Amino acid sequence: MTNPESFSEADWSRLERDWTAWWNHDIRRPLVLAVRTLPTERVRPVWWGGLGQIPHTIPAGAIAEEAWDEVGRTTYYGDAWPRFWMNFGPGIAAAFLGGELEPARDTVWFHPGRWKGRELSEIRPTYDPDNLWWRRVRDVTTACVDCFAGRAQVGFTDIGGNLDIAASLRDTMTLLMDCMDDPEMVGHLCRLITPLWLRYYQEQYALIQPAARGTSAWAPLWSPGRTYMLQSDFAYMIGPDRFARWVVPDLAACCTGIEHAFYHLDGIGQIRHLDHLLSVPGLRGVQWLPGDGQPEAADPVWWPLLKRIRDAGKLVQIYSPGDLVLRMAHEIPLTGFVIETWTPDRQQQAGLIDAIQRANAPLTAKIAVAGS
Repeated sequence: MTNPESFSEADWSRLERDWTAWWNHDIRRPLVLAVRTLPTERVRPVWWGGLGQIPHTIPAGAIAEEAWDEVGRTTYYGDAWPRFWMNFGPGIAAAFLGGELEPARDTVWFHPGRWKGRELSEIRPTYDPDNLWWRRVRDVTTACVDCFAGRAQVGFTDIGGNLDIAASLRDTMTLLMDCMDDPEMVGHLCRLITPLWLRYYQEQYALIQPAARGTSAWAPLWSPGRTYMLQSDFAYMIGPDRFARWVVPDLAACCTGIEHAFYHLDGIGQIRHLDHLLSVPGLRGVQWLPGDGQPEAADPVWWPLLKRIRDAGKLVQIYSPGDLVLRMAHEIPLTGFVIETWTPDRQQQAGLIDAIQRANAPLTAKIAVAGS
Protein backbone atom coordinates (compact mmCIF):
# COMPACT_ATOMS: atom_id res chain seq x y z
CA MET A 1 0.00 0.00 0.00
CA THR A 2 1.84 3.09 -1.24
CA ASN A 3 1.38 6.49 -2.81
CA PRO A 4 3.74 8.00 -5.40
CA GLU A 5 5.82 9.91 -2.88
CA SER A 6 6.55 6.73 -0.90
CA PHE A 7 6.89 4.45 -3.94
CA SER A 8 10.60 3.75 -3.58
CA GLU A 9 13.22 2.45 -5.97
CA ALA A 10 12.83 -0.88 -4.19
CA ASP A 11 9.10 -0.78 -5.06
CA TRP A 12 9.89 -0.08 -8.72
CA SER A 13 12.39 -2.96 -8.70
CA ARG A 14 9.77 -5.28 -7.19
CA LEU A 15 7.26 -4.14 -9.79
CA GLU A 16 9.68 -4.85 -12.64
CA ARG A 17 10.67 -8.23 -11.19
CA ASP A 18 7.11 -9.50 -10.72
CA TRP A 19 5.63 -8.12 -13.94
CA THR A 20 8.57 -9.37 -16.01
CA ALA A 21 8.12 -12.82 -14.47
CA TRP A 22 4.40 -12.67 -15.24
CA TRP A 23 4.97 -11.84 -18.91
CA ASN A 24 7.44 -14.73 -19.06
CA HIS A 25 5.00 -17.17 -17.38
CA ASP A 26 7.51 -17.54 -14.54
CA ILE A 27 5.31 -16.53 -11.59
CA ARG A 28 2.59 -18.80 -10.25
CA ARG A 29 0.48 -16.32 -8.34
CA PRO A 30 -1.91 -13.94 -10.10
CA LEU A 31 -1.11 -10.25 -10.16
CA VAL A 32 -3.86 -8.48 -8.21
CA LEU A 33 -4.16 -4.73 -7.86
CA ALA A 34 -6.45 -2.03 -6.56
CA VAL A 35 -6.32 1.75 -6.30
CA ARG A 36 -8.02 4.36 -4.16
CA THR A 37 -8.07 8.05 -5.08
CA LEU A 38 -8.89 10.55 -2.34
CA PRO A 39 -10.92 13.70 -3.01
CA THR A 40 -8.81 16.76 -3.65
CA GLU A 41 -8.63 19.60 -1.17
CA ARG A 42 -7.57 22.10 -3.81
CA VAL A 43 -9.89 23.89 -6.19
CA ARG A 44 -9.82 22.26 -9.59
CA PRO A 45 -9.68 24.51 -12.67
CA VAL A 46 -12.98 24.67 -14.50
CA TRP A 47 -11.30 23.21 -17.57
CA TRP A 48 -10.03 20.01 -15.91
CA GLY A 49 -11.42 16.73 -17.23
CA GLY A 50 -10.75 14.47 -20.19
CA LEU A 51 -7.69 15.76 -22.03
CA GLY A 52 -9.57 15.91 -25.32
CA GLN A 53 -12.02 18.40 -23.80
CA ILE A 54 -9.42 20.83 -22.45
CA PRO A 55 -9.02 23.96 -24.61
CA HIS A 56 -5.71 24.15 -26.44
CA THR A 57 -5.14 27.56 -24.89
CA ILE A 58 -4.41 25.81 -21.57
CA PRO A 59 -0.64 25.22 -21.34
CA ALA A 60 0.59 21.62 -21.30
CA GLY A 61 2.48 22.33 -18.07
CA ALA A 62 -0.73 23.31 -16.28
CA ILE A 63 -2.35 20.06 -17.41
CA ALA A 64 0.64 18.10 -16.12
CA GLU A 65 0.33 19.75 -12.69
CA GLU A 66 -3.31 18.72 -12.43
CA ALA A 67 -2.44 15.21 -13.60
CA TRP A 68 0.20 14.93 -10.88
CA ASP A 69 -2.29 16.07 -8.25
CA GLU A 70 -4.57 13.21 -9.31
CA VAL A 71 -1.75 10.65 -9.26
CA GLY A 72 -0.45 11.96 -5.97
CA ARG A 73 -3.83 11.52 -4.24
CA THR A 74 -4.01 7.86 -5.26
CA THR A 75 -2.97 4.92 -3.11
CA TYR A 76 -1.72 1.82 -4.92
CA TYR A 77 -2.31 -1.67 -3.52
CA GLY A 78 -0.84 -5.05 -4.41
CA ASP A 79 0.71 -5.06 -7.87
CA ALA A 80 -0.48 -1.56 -8.77
CA TRP A 81 1.89 1.33 -9.46
CA PRO A 82 1.75 5.14 -9.85
CA ARG A 83 0.62 5.99 -13.37
CA PHE A 84 -1.38 8.46 -15.42
CA TRP A 85 -3.30 7.62 -18.58
CA MET A 86 -3.23 10.22 -21.37
CA ASN A 87 -6.97 10.13 -22.06
CA PHE A 88 -7.58 12.21 -25.18
CA GLY A 89 -10.56 10.11 -26.23
CA PRO A 90 -11.10 6.65 -27.73
CA GLY A 91 -9.25 6.45 -31.03
CA ILE A 92 -7.59 9.88 -31.08
CA ALA A 93 -5.53 8.84 -34.12
CA ALA A 94 -8.61 9.67 -36.21
CA ALA A 95 -8.03 13.33 -35.31
CA PHE A 96 -4.33 12.96 -36.18
CA LEU A 97 -5.39 11.81 -39.66
CA GLY A 98 -7.82 14.57 -40.57
CA GLY A 99 -10.94 13.58 -38.67
CA GLU A 100 -12.85 16.08 -36.57
CA LEU A 101 -12.87 15.74 -32.78
CA GLU A 102 -16.05 16.94 -31.06
CA PRO A 103 -15.69 17.30 -27.27
CA ALA A 104 -18.68 16.22 -25.19
CA ARG A 105 -19.28 16.30 -21.45
CA ASP A 106 -17.88 12.85 -20.61
CA THR A 107 -16.25 11.76 -23.86
CA VAL A 108 -15.32 12.90 -27.34
CA TRP A 109 -16.87 12.04 -30.70
CA PHE A 110 -15.14 11.73 -34.04
CA HIS A 111 -16.46 12.78 -37.43
CA PRO A 112 -14.98 12.45 -40.94
CA GLY A 113 -13.69 16.03 -40.90
CA ARG A 114 -11.64 16.71 -44.04
CA TRP A 115 -12.85 13.39 -45.50
CA LYS A 116 -16.54 14.27 -45.31
CA GLY A 117 -18.28 13.57 -48.59
CA ARG A 118 -15.27 11.80 -50.12
CA GLU A 119 -15.44 8.43 -51.80
CA LEU A 120 -13.88 5.56 -49.90
CA SER A 121 -11.07 5.37 -52.46
CA GLU A 122 -10.29 9.06 -51.84
CA ILE A 123 -9.53 8.62 -48.14
CA ARG A 124 -5.74 8.54 -48.09
CA PRO A 125 -4.53 9.39 -44.58
CA THR A 126 -0.90 10.42 -44.21
CA TYR A 127 1.39 11.39 -41.36
CA ASP A 128 1.32 15.10 -40.52
CA PRO A 129 3.83 16.12 -37.82
CA ASP A 130 2.11 19.49 -37.46
CA ASN A 131 -1.40 18.16 -36.95
CA LEU A 132 -3.04 20.15 -34.14
CA TRP A 133 -4.05 17.11 -32.07
CA TRP A 134 -0.85 15.17 -32.61
CA ARG A 135 1.17 18.18 -31.42
CA ARG A 136 -1.11 18.46 -28.38
CA VAL A 137 -0.62 14.81 -27.42
CA ARG A 138 3.14 15.15 -27.77
CA ASP A 139 3.25 18.37 -25.75
CA VAL A 140 1.13 17.06 -22.86
CA THR A 141 2.99 13.74 -22.79
CA THR A 142 6.34 15.54 -22.59
CA ALA A 143 5.05 17.93 -19.91
CA CYS A 144 3.83 15.01 -17.76
CA VAL A 145 7.13 13.13 -18.14
CA ASP A 146 8.95 16.27 -16.99
CA CYS A 147 6.53 17.04 -14.14
CA PHE A 148 6.41 13.49 -12.76
CA ALA A 149 10.23 13.30 -12.71
CA GLY A 150 10.29 9.52 -12.46
CA ARG A 151 7.77 9.38 -9.60
CA ALA A 152 5.02 7.89 -11.79
CA GLN A 153 4.54 6.37 -15.19
CA VAL A 154 3.05 8.24 -18.15
CA GLY A 155 0.83 5.98 -20.26
CA PHE A 156 0.08 5.95 -23.98
CA THR A 157 -3.02 7.68 -25.23
CA ASP A 158 -5.78 5.58 -26.81
CA ILE A 159 -4.70 5.51 -30.46
CA GLY A 160 -7.57 3.25 -31.52
CA GLY A 161 -7.75 0.22 -33.83
CA ASN A 162 -7.41 0.26 -37.62
CA LEU A 163 -11.10 -0.36 -38.33
CA ASP A 164 -12.19 1.97 -35.52
CA ILE A 165 -10.07 4.76 -36.99
CA ALA A 166 -11.42 4.00 -40.46
CA ALA A 167 -14.98 4.18 -39.09
CA SER A 168 -14.27 7.65 -37.64
CA LEU A 169 -12.85 8.92 -40.93
CA ARG A 170 -15.62 7.37 -43.00
CA ASP A 171 -18.59 7.30 -40.54
CA THR A 172 -19.52 4.00 -38.92
CA MET A 173 -22.71 3.26 -40.85
CA THR A 174 -21.09 4.19 -44.14
CA LEU A 175 -18.13 1.92 -43.44
CA LEU A 176 -20.52 -0.93 -42.65
CA MET A 177 -22.05 -0.48 -46.09
CA ASP A 178 -18.55 -0.34 -47.57
CA CYS A 179 -17.82 -3.72 -45.99
CA MET A 180 -20.50 -5.18 -48.25
CA ASP A 181 -20.09 -2.96 -51.31
CA ASP A 182 -16.30 -2.54 -51.54
CA PRO A 183 -14.44 -4.92 -49.21
CA GLU A 184 -11.22 -4.60 -51.22
CA MET A 185 -11.05 -0.85 -50.61
CA VAL A 186 -11.89 -1.33 -46.92
CA GLY A 187 -8.87 -3.59 -46.70
CA HIS A 188 -6.77 -1.03 -48.55
CA LEU A 189 -7.72 1.71 -46.07
CA CYS A 190 -6.89 -0.60 -43.15
CA ARG A 191 -3.46 -1.26 -44.67
CA LEU A 192 -2.84 2.48 -44.93
CA ILE A 193 -3.73 3.04 -41.27
CA THR A 194 -1.62 0.28 -39.68
CA PRO A 195 1.85 1.73 -40.42
CA LEU A 196 0.63 5.16 -39.32
CA TRP A 197 -0.62 3.62 -36.06
CA LEU A 198 2.79 2.08 -35.49
CA ARG A 199 4.51 5.40 -36.13
CA TYR A 200 2.32 7.20 -33.59
CA TYR A 201 3.02 4.45 -31.09
CA GLN A 202 6.78 4.51 -31.55
CA GLU A 203 6.96 8.30 -31.38
CA GLN A 204 4.98 8.30 -28.13
CA TYR A 205 7.28 5.59 -26.80
CA ALA A 206 10.29 7.81 -27.52
CA LEU A 207 8.67 10.57 -25.44
CA ILE A 208 7.75 8.28 -22.55
CA GLN A 209 10.98 6.29 -22.43
CA PRO A 210 13.12 8.96 -20.66
CA ALA A 211 10.97 8.44 -17.55
CA ALA A 212 12.47 4.90 -17.40
CA ARG A 213 9.39 3.48 -15.69
CA GLY A 214 8.27 0.98 -18.33
CA THR A 215 5.07 1.42 -20.32
CA SER A 216 1.31 1.06 -19.99
CA ALA A 217 -1.77 2.24 -21.85
CA TRP A 218 -5.25 2.64 -20.35
CA ALA A 219 -5.46 -0.90 -18.97
CA PRO A 220 -3.64 -1.99 -15.78
CA LEU A 221 -0.76 -3.72 -17.55
CA TRP A 222 2.86 -2.78 -16.85
CA SER A 223 5.71 -3.72 -19.19
CA PRO A 224 9.47 -3.27 -18.90
CA GLY A 225 9.45 -2.69 -22.65
CA ARG A 226 6.47 -1.98 -24.89
CA THR A 227 2.85 -2.89 -24.18
CA TYR A 228 -0.52 -1.80 -25.54
CA MET A 229 -4.17 -2.85 -25.37
CA LEU A 230 -4.99 -3.46 -29.04
CA GLN A 231 -8.63 -3.31 -30.00
CA SER A 232 -11.27 -3.29 -32.70
CA ASP A 233 -14.64 -2.17 -31.38
CA PHE A 234 -15.92 -2.17 -34.96
CA ALA A 235 -15.34 -5.94 -35.00
CA TYR A 236 -18.48 -6.36 -32.88
CA MET A 237 -20.40 -5.72 -36.11
CA ILE A 238 -18.53 -8.05 -38.50
CA GLY A 239 -18.11 -11.80 -38.79
CA PRO A 240 -15.01 -13.93 -38.19
CA ASP A 241 -14.07 -14.13 -41.87
CA ARG A 242 -13.86 -10.36 -42.17
CA PHE A 243 -12.14 -10.12 -38.81
CA ALA A 244 -9.48 -12.47 -40.17
CA ARG A 245 -9.25 -10.41 -43.36
CA TRP A 246 -9.00 -6.89 -41.90
CA VAL A 247 -8.15 -7.07 -38.20
CA VAL A 248 -5.81 -10.05 -37.78
CA PRO A 249 -3.14 -8.68 -40.18
CA ASP A 250 -3.21 -5.38 -38.29
CA LEU A 251 -2.84 -7.15 -34.94
CA ALA A 252 0.02 -9.27 -36.25
CA ALA A 253 1.82 -6.18 -37.56
CA CYS A 254 1.36 -4.31 -34.27
CA CYS A 255 2.61 -7.31 -32.30
CA THR A 256 5.88 -7.26 -34.24
CA GLY A 257 6.61 -3.81 -32.79
CA ILE A 258 5.11 -4.38 -29.32
CA GLU A 259 6.53 -7.29 -27.36
CA HIS A 260 3.76 -7.29 -24.73
CA ALA A 261 0.59 -6.72 -26.77
CA PHE A 262 -2.90 -7.53 -25.43
CA TYR A 263 -6.34 -7.49 -27.06
CA HIS A 264 -9.45 -5.77 -25.66
CA LEU A 265 -12.20 -8.41 -26.07
CA ASP A 266 -15.18 -6.18 -25.37
CA GLY A 267 -18.59 -7.81 -25.17
CA ILE A 268 -20.16 -11.14 -26.01
CA GLY A 269 -20.38 -10.18 -29.70
CA GLN A 270 -16.59 -10.42 -29.94
CA ILE A 271 -16.32 -13.96 -28.55
CA ARG A 272 -16.80 -15.31 -32.06
CA HIS A 273 -13.41 -13.83 -32.96
CA LEU A 274 -11.55 -15.54 -30.14
CA ASP A 275 -10.17 -18.43 -32.21
CA HIS A 276 -8.56 -15.96 -34.60
CA LEU A 277 -7.13 -13.97 -31.69
CA LEU A 278 -5.65 -17.02 -30.05
CA SER A 279 -3.89 -17.86 -33.32
CA VAL A 280 -1.95 -14.55 -33.47
CA PRO A 281 1.55 -15.64 -32.36
CA GLY A 282 2.76 -12.31 -30.98
CA LEU A 283 -0.43 -11.54 -29.04
CA ARG A 284 0.45 -12.14 -25.40
CA GLY A 285 -2.98 -12.02 -23.83
CA VAL A 286 -6.66 -11.11 -23.84
CA GLN A 287 -8.61 -8.68 -21.68
CA TRP A 288 -12.21 -9.83 -21.13
CA LEU A 289 -14.92 -7.21 -20.60
CA PRO A 290 -18.39 -8.81 -20.74
CA GLY A 291 -20.22 -5.58 -21.60
CA ASP A 292 -23.23 -3.73 -20.25
CA GLY A 293 -25.94 -5.88 -18.74
CA GLN A 294 -23.73 -8.97 -18.50
CA PRO A 295 -22.36 -10.71 -15.39
CA GLU A 296 -19.02 -9.43 -14.12
CA ALA A 297 -15.85 -10.85 -15.68
CA ALA A 298 -15.08 -13.08 -12.66
CA ASP A 299 -18.59 -14.57 -12.60
CA PRO A 300 -18.62 -18.39 -12.95
CA VAL A 301 -20.46 -18.13 -16.26
CA TRP A 302 -17.22 -16.86 -17.83
CA TRP A 303 -14.80 -19.34 -16.26
CA PRO A 304 -14.86 -21.67 -19.31
CA LEU A 305 -14.06 -18.69 -21.55
CA LEU A 306 -11.15 -17.62 -19.34
CA LYS A 307 -9.88 -21.21 -19.22
CA ARG A 308 -10.04 -21.36 -23.01
CA ILE A 309 -7.78 -18.32 -23.23
CA ARG A 310 -5.31 -19.70 -20.68
CA ASP A 311 -5.29 -23.18 -22.28
CA ALA A 312 -4.20 -21.49 -25.52
CA GLY A 313 -1.15 -20.14 -23.70
CA LYS A 314 -2.37 -16.55 -23.53
CA LEU A 315 -2.47 -14.34 -20.44
CA VAL A 316 -5.70 -12.83 -19.07
CA GLN A 317 -6.70 -9.44 -17.63
CA ILE A 318 -10.06 -8.73 -16.01
CA TYR A 319 -11.82 -6.26 -13.67
CA SER A 320 -14.25 -7.55 -11.02
CA PRO A 321 -15.49 -6.75 -7.51
CA GLY A 322 -13.69 -8.40 -4.61
CA ASP A 323 -16.37 -10.89 -3.59
CA LEU A 324 -16.46 -12.48 -7.03
CA VAL A 325 -12.68 -12.52 -7.36
CA LEU A 326 -12.34 -14.18 -3.96
CA ARG A 327 -14.89 -16.82 -4.94
CA MET A 328 -13.01 -17.49 -8.18
CA ALA A 329 -9.71 -17.68 -6.29
CA HIS A 330 -11.11 -20.55 -4.21
CA GLU A 331 -12.23 -22.48 -7.30
CA ILE A 332 -9.78 -22.11 -10.21
CA PRO A 333 -6.02 -21.47 -10.46
CA LEU A 334 -5.34 -17.88 -11.45
CA THR A 335 -1.78 -18.23 -12.70
CA GLY A 336 -1.41 -15.93 -15.71
CA PHE A 337 -4.15 -13.52 -14.57
CA VAL A 338 -4.00 -9.80 -13.88
CA ILE A 339 -7.04 -8.75 -11.86
CA GLU A 340 -8.02 -5.24 -10.86
CA THR A 341 -10.50 -5.42 -8.01
CA TRP A 342 -12.23 -3.33 -5.36
CA THR A 343 -14.43 -3.46 -2.28
CA PRO A 344 -17.31 -1.19 -1.19
CA ASP A 345 -15.08 -0.21 1.73
CA ARG A 346 -11.91 1.13 0.16
CA GLN A 347 -10.11 0.77 3.48
CA GLN A 348 -10.18 -3.01 3.07
CA GLN A 349 -8.33 -3.14 -0.25
CA ALA A 350 -5.02 -4.51 1.05
CA GLY A 351 -6.72 -7.22 3.11
CA LEU A 352 -8.80 -8.25 0.11
CA ILE A 353 -5.72 -8.73 -2.06
CA ASP A 354 -4.01 -10.82 0.63
CA ALA A 355 -7.15 -12.98 0.97
CA ILE A 356 -7.29 -13.58 -2.79
CA GLN A 357 -3.64 -14.64 -2.88
CA ARG A 358 -4.04 -16.97 0.12
CA ALA A 359 -7.18 -18.56 -1.33
CA ASN A 360 -5.54 -19.25 -4.68
CA ALA A 361 -2.16 -20.43 -3.40
CA PRO A 362 -3.20 -24.12 -2.95
CA LEU A 363 -4.54 -24.29 -6.52
CA THR A 364 -1.46 -22.68 -8.08
CA ALA A 365 0.74 -24.97 -5.98
CA LYS A 366 -1.00 -27.99 -7.55
CA ILE A 367 -0.11 -26.63 -11.00
CA ALA A 368 3.51 -26.25 -9.93
CA VAL A 369 3.63 -29.84 -8.68
CA ALA A 370 1.96 -31.18 -11.82
CA GLY A 371 4.39 -29.29 -14.03
CA SER A 372 7.52 -30.32 -12.12
